[in-house]
Amino acid sequence: MVENKNLQIRDPYVVPVKSEGKYYLFGSTDQNIWGKGTGFDAYVGADLQTWEGPFPVFRPDPQFYSDTNFWAPEVYAYNGKYYMFATFRRKDNHLLGTAVLKSDQLLGPFVPHSDGPVTPQDWSSLDGTLFVDDNGDPWMVFCHEWQQVADGEVCAVRLDAELRCAIGEPVRLFSASEAPWPTSFRAEKYNNQDNYVTDGPFLLRSSEGGLLMLWASFIDNTYALGIAKSPSGSVLGPWEHEEQALYRNDGGHAMVFRTLEGTLMLAIHTPNKTPNERPLFLPIKEENGMLRIDHS
Repeated sequence: MVENKNLQIRDPYVVPVKSEGKYYLFGSTDQNIWGKGTGFDAYVGADLQTWEGPFPVFRPDPQFYSDTNFWAPEVYAYNGKYYMFATFRRKDNHLLGTAVLKSDQLLGPFVPHSDGPVTPQDWSSLDGTLFVDDNGDPWMVFCHEWQQVADGEVCAVRLDAELRCAIGEPVRLFSASEAPWPTSFRAEKYNNQDNYVTDGPFLLRSSEGGLLMLWASFIDNTYALGIAKSPSGSVLGPWEHEEQALYRNDGGHAMVFRTLEGTLMLAIHTPNKTPNERPLFLPIKEENGMLRIDHS
């Protein structure tokens, strides 16, 4: 386990660069991510413990379509460039959506690539993540927010080859209540219904060829992380849920990477309360096609 108690960051996303012997850490870095958005910063380090930075990698120009809630940047090398999937709250309809930004370098500057959010304009959507299927076709997997549908959904939509726009309509993969581990809650603004959160999906292949998805929700109002599996290997499922959460100690919004030494590592933020959130890196292992935290 590697924990950094001095670095405030939510939704940590790590890009290892073996040729440099370094890790690049991205995430929601505004001091108050629930308010006005400043941009995204990145950090660079060699050991997951000591980080240089912050380095500003995205700052919006005055014409940018959002000035609030800059969340969950994920950065991918794709076709010789770097692409950032990030969530923003639109100025025009005040709904969340995930957009694509682009840069020639990992430390930016990233500039808008898609024409606003790629997610549906009339949906409140967040936490888009990139998945490229066996045919080389890119998909965005994202959350349809509980505040709009009560029972939060995880959805997928095909993207064009340049990652600029969606192709076709989104497909609902599952709703949060279909998994056995999350619990419902009542919110002050939505107290006449049972609400279930979906948050932070991330996909990876198992060694057996199945497709795994990490995603976050709540157990008795405490942030938690679970796993779903598509045994067929298709992003369209069907998706099967683990009975128990993988991590339930007020941490989540996960991704998985390999350390420079080859160890499989889970990245989450914990606790789930601003301004106390910190990155936490946990060794994990694969057992029978499923992920487990490695306590050895």
